[in-house]
Amino acid sequence: MPKGFFNVPPAKNEPILSYAPGTKERAELKKQLEEFRSVEMDIPMYIAGEEIRTGNTIRMAPPHDIKHTLGHYHQGDETHVHKAIDAALSARDKWANLSWEHRAAIFLKAADLIAGPYRQKINAATMLGQSKNPFQAEIDSACELADFFRFNVQYMTDIYKDQPASANGIWDRVEYRPLEGFVFALTPFNFTSIAGNLPSAPALMGNVVVWKPAKTAVYSAKVLMDVFKEAGVPDGVINLVYVSGPVAAKVVFSHPDFAGFHFTGSTEVFQNIWNNIGSNIHKYKTYPRIVGETGGKDYVMAHKSCDAKAVATALTRGAFEFQGQKCSAASRAYLPASRWEEIRGYMEKDLKEMKMGPAEDFTNFINAVIDQASFDKLAGAIDEAKEHAEAEVIMGGGYDMSAGYFIEPTVILTTNPNYRTMEEELFGPVLTIYVYEDSKFEETMDILDKTSMYALTGAIFSQDRYIIEQATKRLVNTAGNFYINDKPTGAVVGQQPFGGSRGSGTNDKAGSAINLMRWVSPRTIKECFVPATDFRYPFLQED
Repeated sequence: MPKGFFNVPPAKNEPILSYAPGTKERAELKKQLEEFRSVEMDIPMYIAGEEIRTGNTIRMAPPHDIKHTLGHYHQGDETHVHKAIDAALSARDKWANLSWEHRAAIFLKAADLIAGPYRQKINAATMLGQSKNPFQAEIDSACELADFFRFNVQYMTDIYKDQPASANGIWDRVEYRPLEGFVFALTPFNFTSIAGNLPSAPALMGNVVVWKPAKTAVYSAKVLMDVFKEAGVPDGVINLVYVSGPVAAKVVFSHPDFAGFHFTGSTEVFQNIWNNIGSNIHKYKTYPRIVGETGGKDYVMAHKSCDAKAVATALTRGAFEFQGQKCSAASRAYLPASRWEEIRGYMEKDLKEMKMGPAEDFTNFINAVIDQASFDKLAGAIDEAKEHAEAEVIMGGGYDMSAGYFIEPTVILTTNPNYRTMEEELFGPVLTIYVYEDSKFEETMDILDKTSMYALTGAIFSQDRYIIEQATKRLVNTAGNFYINDKPTGAVVGQQPFGGSRGSGTNDKAGSAINLMRWVSPRTIKECFVPATDFRYPFLQED
């Protein structure tokens, strides 16, 4: 058959649309939102390309409008996980042997579908199912996901091009094989782009996948599956199941062909799964690849030389965009006493101007948190702070679930840098601030370093380059993504590969070749053109 060394189209970040009044995209998105709200979806599982309906249906509602029914999805059980694994393994050989350029073409097509005809479908599904405003949906479900598909194709070719040197008479080369078995992708509710990337990145490298999305993100996962199917992902390569975590774990982590785990979620869940995998390690044909991005207790550290307005904007955006439900959201801040009142004034003004309400109203900056469990946890933490001697709720603090799971953007001021909300990830619109004496900047950096088990994102604000260098070096292990004079959120594929260490995960950097390398098992091949025919080496000859 014909051969060639193929260059893929250069990856470029998808432009972000504005959705300003009068724009085409605003009208299209509003129309799609109305269409989705007007019908109740019946969402099946997808195994070996077949739609599986069990009759055991679960209702879906917008977090900001809990009385409205978006539709129902069909809950599966153990048998469906077994079928999904069998389907994946049956598809493996044909998919692994498909020429790489055809795998590339499928996901390049997926990128164009997301950026084009599916753009407002995926945005509307994310807005309704996960309560995101138009901008947060656009940067996530449309732009970042298209970026993942395009840049991952480019990274794949970069990996394949990385070849060893060859000595005279020898040709050395490396094959990048997919893993032997199947990959399990467990995806979160907060980013539709992550839900799309976690199954597709291993699949791009020739692996087959069983995918379980968060139950609160099934609505957008269905649209993603539509994209995969239309892009040409063969039946059985990515299988989508809706089962409980314990049911999935029981089957997946005891299967001999389990070869990899791609995860974004809580640290506790990841640690429990890692323990489960370790307990079953003797059952597997190979050592599974474990890749996880987990929690964060992300910080903003400001020096007295900071720009107060920039700090305030970084905090209000970084802490409260998408209701603080980002792994990277700013949830603790260390601010110098001499600048605190100025920063506080700017923040109070910002919060007074922030509107909260349904995602369909484009004037709302704040929408609802994802579900009642999250609402109850956040309300409890706020109530505790209102009564605690070491804490004071100085902004926000209200909550209401009469129509949806609404938590006001809340700022807690604490006198104790180890107060609970300075250490624990709440995953909501709650920011805790500790004000330190200007002279204790270095001491406060030490406190910051030792306070949290996490090391995902963090930021330093200063106009003094010596201070910036000092903080960058001193805080080297506190964040996998470190920001200078910017909020600690908003990593862009191809620009800021994302991931952290310590309790925040394996730091395998989604949006980079580092992540894709985890989904291949290299084979080195050495070919000798004229083999030796005598065992004797020259040193054996007598003088």
